[in-house]
Amino acid sequence: MTDPKDTKATEGAKATEGAAGATPPSPTRRTLIGWGGAGLAIGAAAAGGAAAMARTGDDAQPAASAGAAVAFHGPHQAGIATPVQDRLHFAAFDVKTDDRAAFVQLLKDWTEAARLMTAGKAVGEGAYGGLPEAPPDDTGEALGLKPSRLTLTVGFGPSLFSRFGLASRRPEALVDLPQFAGDNLDAARSGGDLCVQACADDPQVAVHAIRNLARIGMGKVVIRWSQLGFGKTSSTTPDAQTPRNLMGFKDGTRNIAGTETDRLEKFVWVGDKDVDADSAWMKGGSYLVARRIRMHIETWDRTSLQEQEDIFGRDKGEGAPVGKAKERDEPFLKAMKPDAHVRLAHPDSNSGATILRRGYSFTDGSDGLGRLDAGLFFLAYQRDVRKGFIPVQRNLATDALNEYIQHVGSAVFAVPPGVRDADDWWGRALFDGSGKGA
Repeated sequence: MTDPKDTKATEGAKATEGAAGATPPSPTRRTLIGWGGAGLAIGAAAAGGAAAMARTGDDAQPAASAGAAVAFHGPHQAGIATPVQDRLHFAAFDVKTDDRAAFVQLLKDWTEAARLMTAGKAVGEGAYGGLPEAPPDDTGEALGLKPSRLTLTVGFGPSLFSRFGLASRRPEALVDLPQFAGDNLDAARSGGDLCVQACADDPQVAVHAIRNLARIGMGKVVIRWSQLGFGKTSSTTPDAQTPRNLMGFKDGTRNIAGTETDRLEKFVWVGDKDVDADSAWMKGGSYLVARRIRMHIETWDRTSLQEQEDIFGRDKGEGAPVGKAKERDEPFLKAMKPDAHVRLAHPDSNSGATILRRGYSFTDGSDGLGRLDAGLFFLAYQRDVRKGFIPVQRNLATDALNEYIQHVGSAVFAVPPGVRDADDWWGRALFDGSGKGA
């Protein structure tokens, strides 16, 4: 996020725009003030100097470096099949306006801001140098930082469809999640009319993105709850080292990779057969389940190694399934205990149900009783929640791991298809009724 008055940075911005898709010129700051600050427009600023990278999913490519930019435009939103970044800032929002036109303008303004920030540019005229009597367009904490593979992914919650005349447009697959065994959900950490998932390799870049979107949305939306995450617990990159969760075990060994086009089409992306005339706007999108899972770290740390391995159904060092030598060896489920986590979560135990996992670890201080408030912020994308997360989670009712974890937050969102070009915006097909993403 560089200074917009830096000539070299401006030249870098032009090069990046050429790779990621040119953005239209924006109104001046005086024009924005003339609008009374409603629906902040987003102007040109400087780039971080990194070339835009190809989108993943259809044309998956690993990022060249932590400073690279992930292209914003594409048939699917970035941040799903994209190689998983190291840091997360997730925010769920409640809508406060009843003005449909104002909300649509917000989605357009958010889209334009996302185009700039994912390319490493500042929002509007930047963090300084504008009229001293007005607040800056950009909050400024990412000045001088590279794009850090920032992706921004937007989703719409079930409650949004009770507003703006959208009731008939709610997809059948966007169901309210049932109560699951062991749930102890906090309403203050659940639900939301819409969400934004910000992933990046630099935590400050991710926080900067959510902060700017919240600022742009002031008066129209308000953050309902948010979650910071570190240490990805799943990978979408083939042959990459499998990350470990806070219990010390490798997580997501069999996760869908961003290069597995067939599996993505089968399990993640909404297709023609999944929609009707009213829900056609979701074609190319996906459904997201977000769950905040508290881990009883202190109890787990006093559990014997053998019991830990029995609970997961894998050894702790290599990650190999019971009776096997290597992590990626095909598991023999009957060799595991009946309540082993891997056995109960495996597709063979769930009529083939498969989800794309994209979770992160979290540690949010202590609970006041000397215990860490820590665990897994679980993010799962799927083609249909009714055929993905719900049957798997129900099958986990007898999971031995449940003694050491508890689901304390929950939300589900319809994630629309990607923004295809500079004239498109998040949710366009939902609001204009075209059923097309561009």
